[in-house]
Amino acid sequence: MKKKSNATIINHSLLSIITPLGIRLKRNGLIIGENLAKIYGVVKYPGKVSYGWLSKLMNISDTVVTITFRPIDSGEFIESISKGIVRNRSEAIYNNDPLIQQRAERAAIDGDKIIESIDGENQVVGAMSLSMMSLGKTSKDFEAINRKIQSVVASSGCKARVLSNLQKQALKNISPYYERVDNISNILERVMPMKSFIGGYPFSTSGYSDEKGYYFAKDSSGNLVILDTWKRGGDRTNSNFTILGVAGVGKSTVVKHLALSEYMKGTKLLFIDPESEYREFAESLDGDVINAGGGVNGRINPLQIRDVPALDESDEEQGLGPMALHLKNLEVFFNLYIKLTEIQKALLKSSIIELYNSFDITWDTDIKNRSNEDFPVMNDLYERILNQSKENSDYINIAILLKDIAVGGDAFLFGGHTTINPKSKCVVLDTFNLQNASSNIKKTQYFNLLTWCWNEMSKDRTKKVLLIADESYLMIDPKVPQSLIFLRDVAKRARKYEAGLAIVSHSVVDFLADEVKMYGQALLDIPSFKILMGTDGKNLTELKDLYNLTDAEESLLLQKKRGQALLMVGSKRLKVDFEIPEYKFEYFGSRGGR
Repeated sequence: MKKKSNATIINHSLLSIITPLGIRLKRNGLIIGENLAKIYGVVKYPGKVSYGWLSKLMNISDTVVTITFRPIDSGEFIESISKGIVRNRSEAIYNNDPLIQQRAERAAIDGDKIIESIDGENQVVGAMSLSMMSLGKTSKDFEAINRKIQSVVASSGCKARVLSNLQKQALKNISPYYERVDNISNILERVMPMKSFIGGYPFSTSGYSDEKGYYFAKDSSGNLVILDTWKRGGDRTNSNFTILGVAGVGKSTVVKHLALSEYMKGTKLLFIDPESEYREFAESLDGDVINAGGGVNGRINPLQIRDVPALDESDEEQGLGPMALHLKNLEVFFNLYIKLTEIQKALLKSSIIELYNSFDITWDTDIKNRSNEDFPVMNDLYERILNQSKENSDYINIAILLKDIAVGGDAFLFGGHTTINPKSKCVVLDTFNLQNASSNIKKTQYFNLLTWCWNEMSKDRTKKVLLIADESYLMIDPKVPQSLIFLRDVAKRARKYEAGLAIVSHSVVDFLADEVKMYGQALLDIPSFKILMGTDGKNLTELKDLYNLTDAEESLLLQKKRGQALLMVGSKRLKVDFEIPEYKFEYFGSRGGR
């Protein structure tokens, strides 16, 4: 990912056609301004074509290529193919030449496949024509270009001919300011399935631009990809990202590149950072780095009710208040933290409601003006349940299970009032200190952080906020799918609050496990922006099925080249190279994204 020149590439060949100084016609060529020119037409195509077969023909230097495709009635075409099959079958049976027999039989089999594709799969067919013009300033260059055309055409399995005595009409046909010329079309048009035509383009070669946005990457031809991630319309309904790839392919570099670009446009950044990869990045922007793995200033009180909108639309329709909505989150929180029976869950919920009531918090209480200290903490809940156990022995086991979170070893994370209070537009919630914690502690804290982040994302609809959840597979618990449901619902509803969610992970399999697939797959599907970087094995297999990857796209990911990716913007797909400007690396820090 080295810095390269961003100078605009000018297509002099096209410019010479649009604004020639003069045109002189010859039998087998033209003189356009100062350029020698010759126009060819492709009159034969191979019986079988591979994915991306047109790219060779379209990207010959110093040429201009025109392709037209006109849909036609498939009925007449099928009838013609059927007659050809009968003729070839007869040739294969009655001709004495073994070579002719073999070719005829192969042609008949190909015809059968075409009919099956068109008639059985309802494939659209059409008349395609392809013409190309060579341009050169000197005779030597011009001859070399023409030899190159003939070589590429032959290697592609096609056959081309110079349009003798038709160079004037061919120039009109190939020019952008003329309509299709009938007599040229009659010579060049060949019928083929639209699937073969579309499959000729492996990737876009014209760049991508949202007009108002920032430089994001370059496509396979070196053209700029300019994105405005907050643009809506068509198949772009949100500002969410899915960023997937194995370690070492440049995933962290891409995330920091994206984050810095958004920061420069005024977007507030939130990171959930399990590997301390974004600490130096935030510090370079005078951001807040919060030790959310047990730091004094990184505590989020799970019992503090936040005035956030409902994630579930049915809850929104019912008009549930802040306390009722928060109780739903607490159910998930405690399910992640400890194992309770259904009876114990009911008793715990009843105790929590009574605890809130003792703090003058009811179903209708407006909690907007309450401070962090106006809410109960885990020790308050523990003491209440401990007292209740004196009268009802069913509470004893609940008290035992809650002792750690209230006054024991887990109180450093959950046992106190909220202390987190970021001031900047770049907030890193560093959870590195949780690496040695038990699985249930990790998942519980990640969920706790996620509920706080949703509050930050939704409290002001006029401010853009992007939450980047790195190694987000850590938030998945097949035994408690509600945590993944919460994350999915954040992805679904973030667009309503001018917010976005970036799911970053090296593991696809975890999202598509049988127990959570109905939620995990939606989480990977919802984002309008998908960045798929190098991967292999089961992850690649899952990605191929999930996103219906072509063989060329699968090959791109399998190569695992650093800085290369398949970018999906809505339904648009591009092979991109992330060529990051050098100045950005000064902000990235030394951990990840170097």
